[in-house]
Amino acid sequence: MTAEPIPHWPGRMVGSVHVRSTPEGAPERAVFVHGLAGAATNWTDLMDELKDDVTGHAVDLPGAGFSPAPADGDYTIAAHARAVIGLMEGTGPAHLFGNSLGGAVSVRVAAQRPDLVRSLTLVSPALPDLLPRYGPVRVAAAATPRLGEWVADRLRFVPAEQRISASFAMVWADMGLVHPVRLHDAVEELRRRDDLPHAAAAMIGSARGIVAEYFRRGEDNLWSQAARVRAPTLIIHGRHDRLVRPAMAAKAGRTFPQVRLVLLPRAGHVAMMEMPGVVAAEARRLIGETRLGNAPLGS
Repeated sequence: MTAEPIPHWPGRMVGSVHVRSTPEGAPERAVFVHGLAGAATNWTDLMDELKDDVTGHAVDLPGAGFSPAPADGDYTIAAHARAVIGLMEGTGPAHLFGNSLGGAVSVRVAAQRPDLVRSLTLVSPALPDLLPRYGPVRVAAAATPRLGEWVADRLRFVPAEQRISASFAMVWADMGLVHPVRLHDAVEELRRRDDLPHAAAAMIGSARGIVAEYFRRGEDNLWSQAARVRAPTLIIHGRHDRLVRPAMAAKAGRTFPQVRLVLLPRAGHVAMMEMPGVVAAEARRLIGETRLGNAPLGS
């Protein structure tokens, strides 16, 4: 029988955002940034794997998880990046992890504040792609003015269990591997968020934020930002990712100055949840190399 998963790490407010942290004591720090419709709890199992290597701090982005809505209603990638930078100014230089939308946020943080980022690990980062998959097309539809609000309003009448099952089926390669406890946690969290007045606005606003990045040009384009990242970078894709094309790794390999690419043949969009032990082993290697002085990464 599959062992019970660990409880989610305790959280507290740090400035304007809610943060879940592992116990202090590890030699270095790490900050974890979730994706669209996610929360700090997406990183629970990976943080457990790495707790002896880094003291982990997983942030609920503004309006997500237990973080309140931002006072200015700004859910752009730039605004999320400012929230992460604010946290990291408190933690000090850290190893930065990002998944999906959180990957896009983390790229912007690493490009803008290299002094805060010791290494960068991206799991299926949502970087601009001219050939988006079915999942991003759905995100774009949700971001459409009026349509997004109409869809969000009607989804509230769909049972939470049904919405969570559809979501997990999209992001996991094999939903049958989701532990029942984690499924129950997600359903209860969705029910809690259904009662929050800002939940729909946060989801729609963040969706619009990532869609806007796909059309941004010039030096603020995320690929231009990626080319300026100085931190050693690890990018992990799942072969069965239905949202981000694994083929985008080739462009990432040409763009990030110091990068190692990993393709996991049995993972989907959330490899850190699907196979945290494997992702931890890859991240541990990067952290170890960084401790040796940011030496160039081996292939």
